[in-house]
Amino acid sequence: MTIAARLWPVLWGAALLLAAASAQAGALEDGLEAYEKGDYERAVKLWRPLAEDGDATAQHNLGLMYELGHGVTQYFAKAAEWYRRAAEQSDANAQYNLGLLYERGHGVAEDDAEAARWYRKAAEQGLAPAQSNLGALYARGNGVPQDDTEAVKWYRRAAEQGLASAQYNLGDMYDRGRGVPQDNFKAVMWYRKGAEQESVNAQNNLGLMYAEGRGVPQDEIRAYKWLHLAAEQGLERAQENRARLAERMDTSEIREAEDLAGQWQVKE
Repeated sequence: MTIAARLWPVLWGAALLLAAASAQAGALEDGLEAYEKGDYERAVKLWRPLAEDGDATAQHNLGLMYELGHGVTQYFAKAAEWYRRAAEQSDANAQYNLGLLYERGHGVAEDDAEAARWYRKAAEQGLAPAQSNLGALYARGNGVPQDDTEAVKWYRRAAEQGLASAQYNLGDMYDRGRGVPQDNFKAVMWYRKGAEQESVNAQNNLGLMYAEGRGVPQDEIRAYKWLHLAAEQGLERAQENRARLAERMDTSEIREAEDLAGQWQVKE
C-alpha cells in the first residue's frame, strides 16, 4: 500500500558560491571577503568596474547581487543582464542562474525553452544543479519534449556528483519505472543517498520503502525513523505518513524509532 502521494521537489535556488579566479583576482577576492562579512555595498563597488571591463566572474557576481538585492536595489532585469554577459562568456554559474530567471519569469519573460537552453550549456560543463534542473524539465516536458530517458540521464549525472535533490529524483524514476526498468533496490539506494544528505523528500520516500517492504525488508521502526526526520523538518506529507504508520505501532516501537532518529541527527 502507498501511505501518501509523492511530489517533485522544488527546484534549486539561485544563490551559488562566488568564485574568484581571473587576472583581477585581487579585487575579486577583496569583494568576496566583503561579501562574506555582509558588506555588500563594498562588494558591489569592487566588482562593478571588473564586470564593466568584461570579467565574467565579476559579471556573474554582480548579477547575483541584483537578484538578491544585496548592496543594490533588487532588480531582476539587471540581474538577467549581467548573468547574460557572463553566460555568453561560458560562465557555467551564470548560465545556470540565467536559466532559473527564465524558468521563473524574473526579469525576463517566462520561457522554459530558454531555461532549458541555458541549463544545457551549464549542464554540459558539469554543473550539477543545472543537470538536475534540465532533468526535471525533461521529466515534465517543459521547454523540451517530454523524455524520461533524457531526464534519467541528467539526474544521474547530477546524482553521481552528490546532489541530494537529483539523488531523490533518480530514486523516484527507479521507483516508478520511468526511463529505466522499475527497480526497488536501486530506488532505495538513491533515496538513501539523498536521505543521508537530509533531503526531506528522499527521507520520506525511504521511509515509505521500509514501511512497504519494497527494496528492503519491511521494518516499521526504520520506516518511522525516516518519516520522523522528514516530518520534523516540516514536510507535510511525511507528517501524514508518520501519523498513519503510528496507528499500527505501539508506544515502545515509536519511542525506539524516535531514539534512532535522534541518534542519527547527533551523528550528523
